[in-house]
Amino acid sequence: MADIFSRSEISEQEQIRRQKLEQLRDLGVEPYGSKYPATHQSIEIINGFSVLDGQTVKLSGRLMSVRGHGKASFANLQDESGQIQIYVRLNDVGENLYKVFELLDIGDLIGIAGEVFRTRRGEVTIAVKELKLLAKSLRPLPEKWHGLTNVDLRYRQRYLDLIVNPEVKNTFILRSKIVQEIRRYLNERGFLEVETPVMHPLAGGAAARPFITHHNALNMNLYLRIATELHLKRLIVGGMDKVYELGRIFRNEGIDTKHNPEFTTIEIYQAQADYEDMMKLTENMIAEVALNILGTLKVNYQDQELDLTPPWPRLTMIEAINKYTGLNFNVIQTDEQAQLVAKERGLELNSGTTRGEIINTFFEEFVEEHLFQPTFIIDYPIEVSPLAKRKADDPNFTYRFEAFMAKSEIANAFTELNDPFDQRQRFEQQMAKRAAGDEEAHMLDEDFLQALEYGMPPTGGLGIGIDRLVMMLTNSSSIRDVILFPTMRPKE
Repeated sequence: MADIFSRSEISEQEQIRRQKLEQLRDLGVEPYGSKYPATHQSIEIINGFSVLDGQTVKLSGRLMSVRGHGKASFANLQDESGQIQIYVRLNDVGENLYKVFELLDIGDLIGIAGEVFRTRRGEVTIAVKELKLLAKSLRPLPEKWHGLTNVDLRYRQRYLDLIVNPEVKNTFILRSKIVQEIRRYLNERGFLEVETPVMHPLAGGAAARPFITHHNALNMNLYLRIATELHLKRLIVGGMDKVYELGRIFRNEGIDTKHNPEFTTIEIYQAQADYEDMMKLTENMIAEVALNILGTLKVNYQDQELDLTPPWPRLTMIEAINKYTGLNFNVIQTDEQAQLVAKERGLELNSGTTRGEIINTFFEEFVEEHLFQPTFIIDYPIEVSPLAKRKADDPNFTYRFEAFMAKSEIANAFTELNDPFDQRQRFEQQMAKRAAGDEEAHMLDEDFLQALEYGMPPTGGLGIGIDRLVMMLTNSSSIRDVILFPTMRPKE
């Protein structure tokens, strides 16, 4: 066994805990014991007191506080469901077990059996008759974990965050339930969950920089997927008419309160559907998930109320710009006119920037910050929508929408482009952008074009950012608060 005293940097408290561990071994106690199956969880005992009063129960958990009174002590034991008070008395457990209890520390994992009763102060408590040490904690739990002074440490040591902050655990329990509800909603409507590759020979389906890895046996570079779109569309070509995939996406981009390089999306595709159908799916699914999980369609987010009640308002991108800036791009028809307006508004542009790209930039710079209530922004310029079908009445725009909530994009959807000639032309335009230095432009995917040449039915496609949706539904201000282990810079 490695010398447990060998770390030179251990604190005085850690030294004391290690000494106690040796004392426990001297008493014949194994400090890392075998399993201790519980009959109940703490919340069941508290809520079911009227039935369990006087009954013997077993539970296991972490010791969170101890209040000693000579030959008797009260303590709080925390399991997955919450905390419950326990009462340990010398006369009940005997001298040897009481010595063991006195050598325990906050954070130790124990199993106990005892009788349920209520104290004179009215607190449901377990009078311990049996006690077993399951795992000795060699490091003290943080005493002042609440507040924002240790945000970085909270993310790095999420296990401590979960132990000490019950609200953090509740957030991740809600996240799991939200994901389950989304799956239930889709499965009940005939959608099939599928799995597609995480490593791609080409990065496609989104405008993003990929992570690159190398496969030794094939001697080829592979890209961690930046989207699941192009593989799911291949399945539509193959006759799987309603499919979805919920999984991890990887983008080599910056980190902030809305972005993490590794994140979760769900992409949904339906044959014989369009972006109108995807709008209805988005608003109805999110509303039903909120109602079933939270019991309400009016959600508090950062001290404001989000009303998720369908139908959500719809604005074209041009209408939204006009509403919040007063500019009407319907009368700004040429690239040169758009460039002049952009310069007047202080926007820095690359040479040759088109009217469509400028419209999108105006929206991002001047409109997104106003979109707090759930809103669909529809009809995006073709230059920023290389996988969406052109609008029949204006081929400069596409049948595309993004859903916004609390000033953040949470969904992106198209009436999917199924014309292989148009798609090839769009890919070639994207490749020209890559050649000019745009690392986020799409690659030309010949295999996907070949699939389109076999014929893809009219299709609606939708992608929803799971992390951002969970942020809204759990009142979390940062994406790191809803990802169990967010990406962090290594400690120096």
